[in-house]
Amino acid sequence: MMLNTESAMRRALVSGTLAGMASAAATALAGKKEIGSYAAPLNATSHILWGDVAAMQNRLSLKYTLTGFLLNHAAAIFWAAVYETFFGARPGKPDSPLRPLAGSALVTAGAYLTDYYLVPRRFTPGFEKRLSGRSLATVFGVLALGLAAHDLIARSTSPSRSW
Repeated sequence: MMLNTESAMRRALVSGTLAGMASAAATALAGKKEIGSYAAPLNATSHILWGDVAAMQNRLSLKYTLTGFLLNHAAAIFWAAVYETFFGARPGKPDSPLRPLAGSALVTAGAYLTDYYLVPRRFTPGFEKRLSGRSLATVFGVLALGLAAHDLIARSTSPSRSW
């Protein structure tokens, strides 16, 4: 059963913001560890607008870093809308706590396949231009946890409340 569109979109703003912030933080931390720059992998995301020159930028900037962050955040909200529509909590309908985790893993796998196999290179996240495959796996794992976080937090703070 799917949530209605309006409810799913409201929930997607929350879960997408959690996922976007978490994945941006994971990306920045991986960038610092691998190449000595928090901003570089987020800058690389802005290649969608500014071309490959964006992927070579290491410094924090409005043009590259803010653009990359906003593009990543918009993508997280998009994927959160998919997650919320098909896997988000259903008021009055109890579910297993595994539902949000399995759903977010499935949606994130779809995001990965879309980002790296279906869209033109110009529309990839750009992280791959600056981060290792291991870091990319971590970023996508954090994205999955971020998508499910709203449901998991709600469940843990209200254990008697049904989904």
